[in-house]
Amino acid sequence: MQKKVITRRQFIQDTTLAALGSSLILGVPGKLWAQPQKKSMVILVRNKEVLDNNGTPREEVVRTMLDQALTLLTGKKDPVDAWKTILMPDDIVGIKTNVWQYIPTTAQVEQALKKRVMDAGVKESQIGIDDRGIRENPIFQNATALINARPMRSHHWSGVGSLIKNYIMFVPDPYNYHGDSCADPATIWNKPIVKDKTRLNVLVMLTPQFHGVGPHSFSPKYVWKYYGLLAGFDPVAVDATGLRIIQAKRRQFFGDDRPLNPPAKHIQLADTRHHLGTADPQKIELIKLGFSEDILI
Repeated sequence: MQKKVITRRQFIQDTTLAALGSSLILGVPGKLWAQPQKKSMVILVRNKEVLDNNGTPREEVVRTMLDQALTLLTGKKDPVDAWKTILMPDDIVGIKTNVWQYIPTTAQVEQALKKRVMDAGVKESQIGIDDRGIRENPIFQNATALINARPMRSHHWSGVGSLIKNYIMFVPDPYNYHGDSCADPATIWNKPIVKDKTRLNVLVMLTPQFHGVGPHSFSPKYVWKYYGLLAGFDPVAVDATGLRIIQAKRRQFFGDDRPLNPPAKHIQLADTRHHLGTADPQKIELIKLGFSEDILI
């Protein structure tokens, strides 16, 4: 995998990467990550100031981190211009969040996203934030654009809870997607309610969970402050990168290469079986910004 540790200023000065960013914005909004390109770009932004002394996210820092990611993804210098690249004022925008009580997307991430959607010109009345009620939510029923944001954590049925699996609430029968270690949630991305609508994927890795035992398992012992966000147009590439970090943390904690049980095979299958995106590290360009201590990748 090609890895780069650069500043935003260095990126803008790098005409090669700027050209790559420009190539991503030539398509119809909502299909940006699907545009032909040599590699899927994933941005990892870490900032130790994103959590206060109580472990609560600081919204203004979250917003800055999101801006850093999107300016790199789009090749735009100004954050608002970057958001205007992926959203139009007449869009109806659903922010698909995750409300799991122990590690939610967090209100701070939700509000940082909403603020930038509004800065892109979208009216507040045309923005919805929801998880379990999305099928009954008029915003999501009529959405022209989606932003997918959820925390990364170990998961009893799928190995990890990820961006791909975050869309499981868009179907009336999510339980039917739990078979074979939740192998096929990528098929949901072809349903009319979501197909070609996702403008940005944000995997929240502020305080991920790397291990659990049993349904809805949570223990502070297996949660750590990573201070990060992963973002990209390709949900599979973002998930695959987050999974590598989880696996690295497990090796660090347990002292051996202990696989997830069950394995998070839905991420690989989203690539090889369903062609939603790429899970191959050799086809992912990872750009890392900010705090580098214990980055694990």
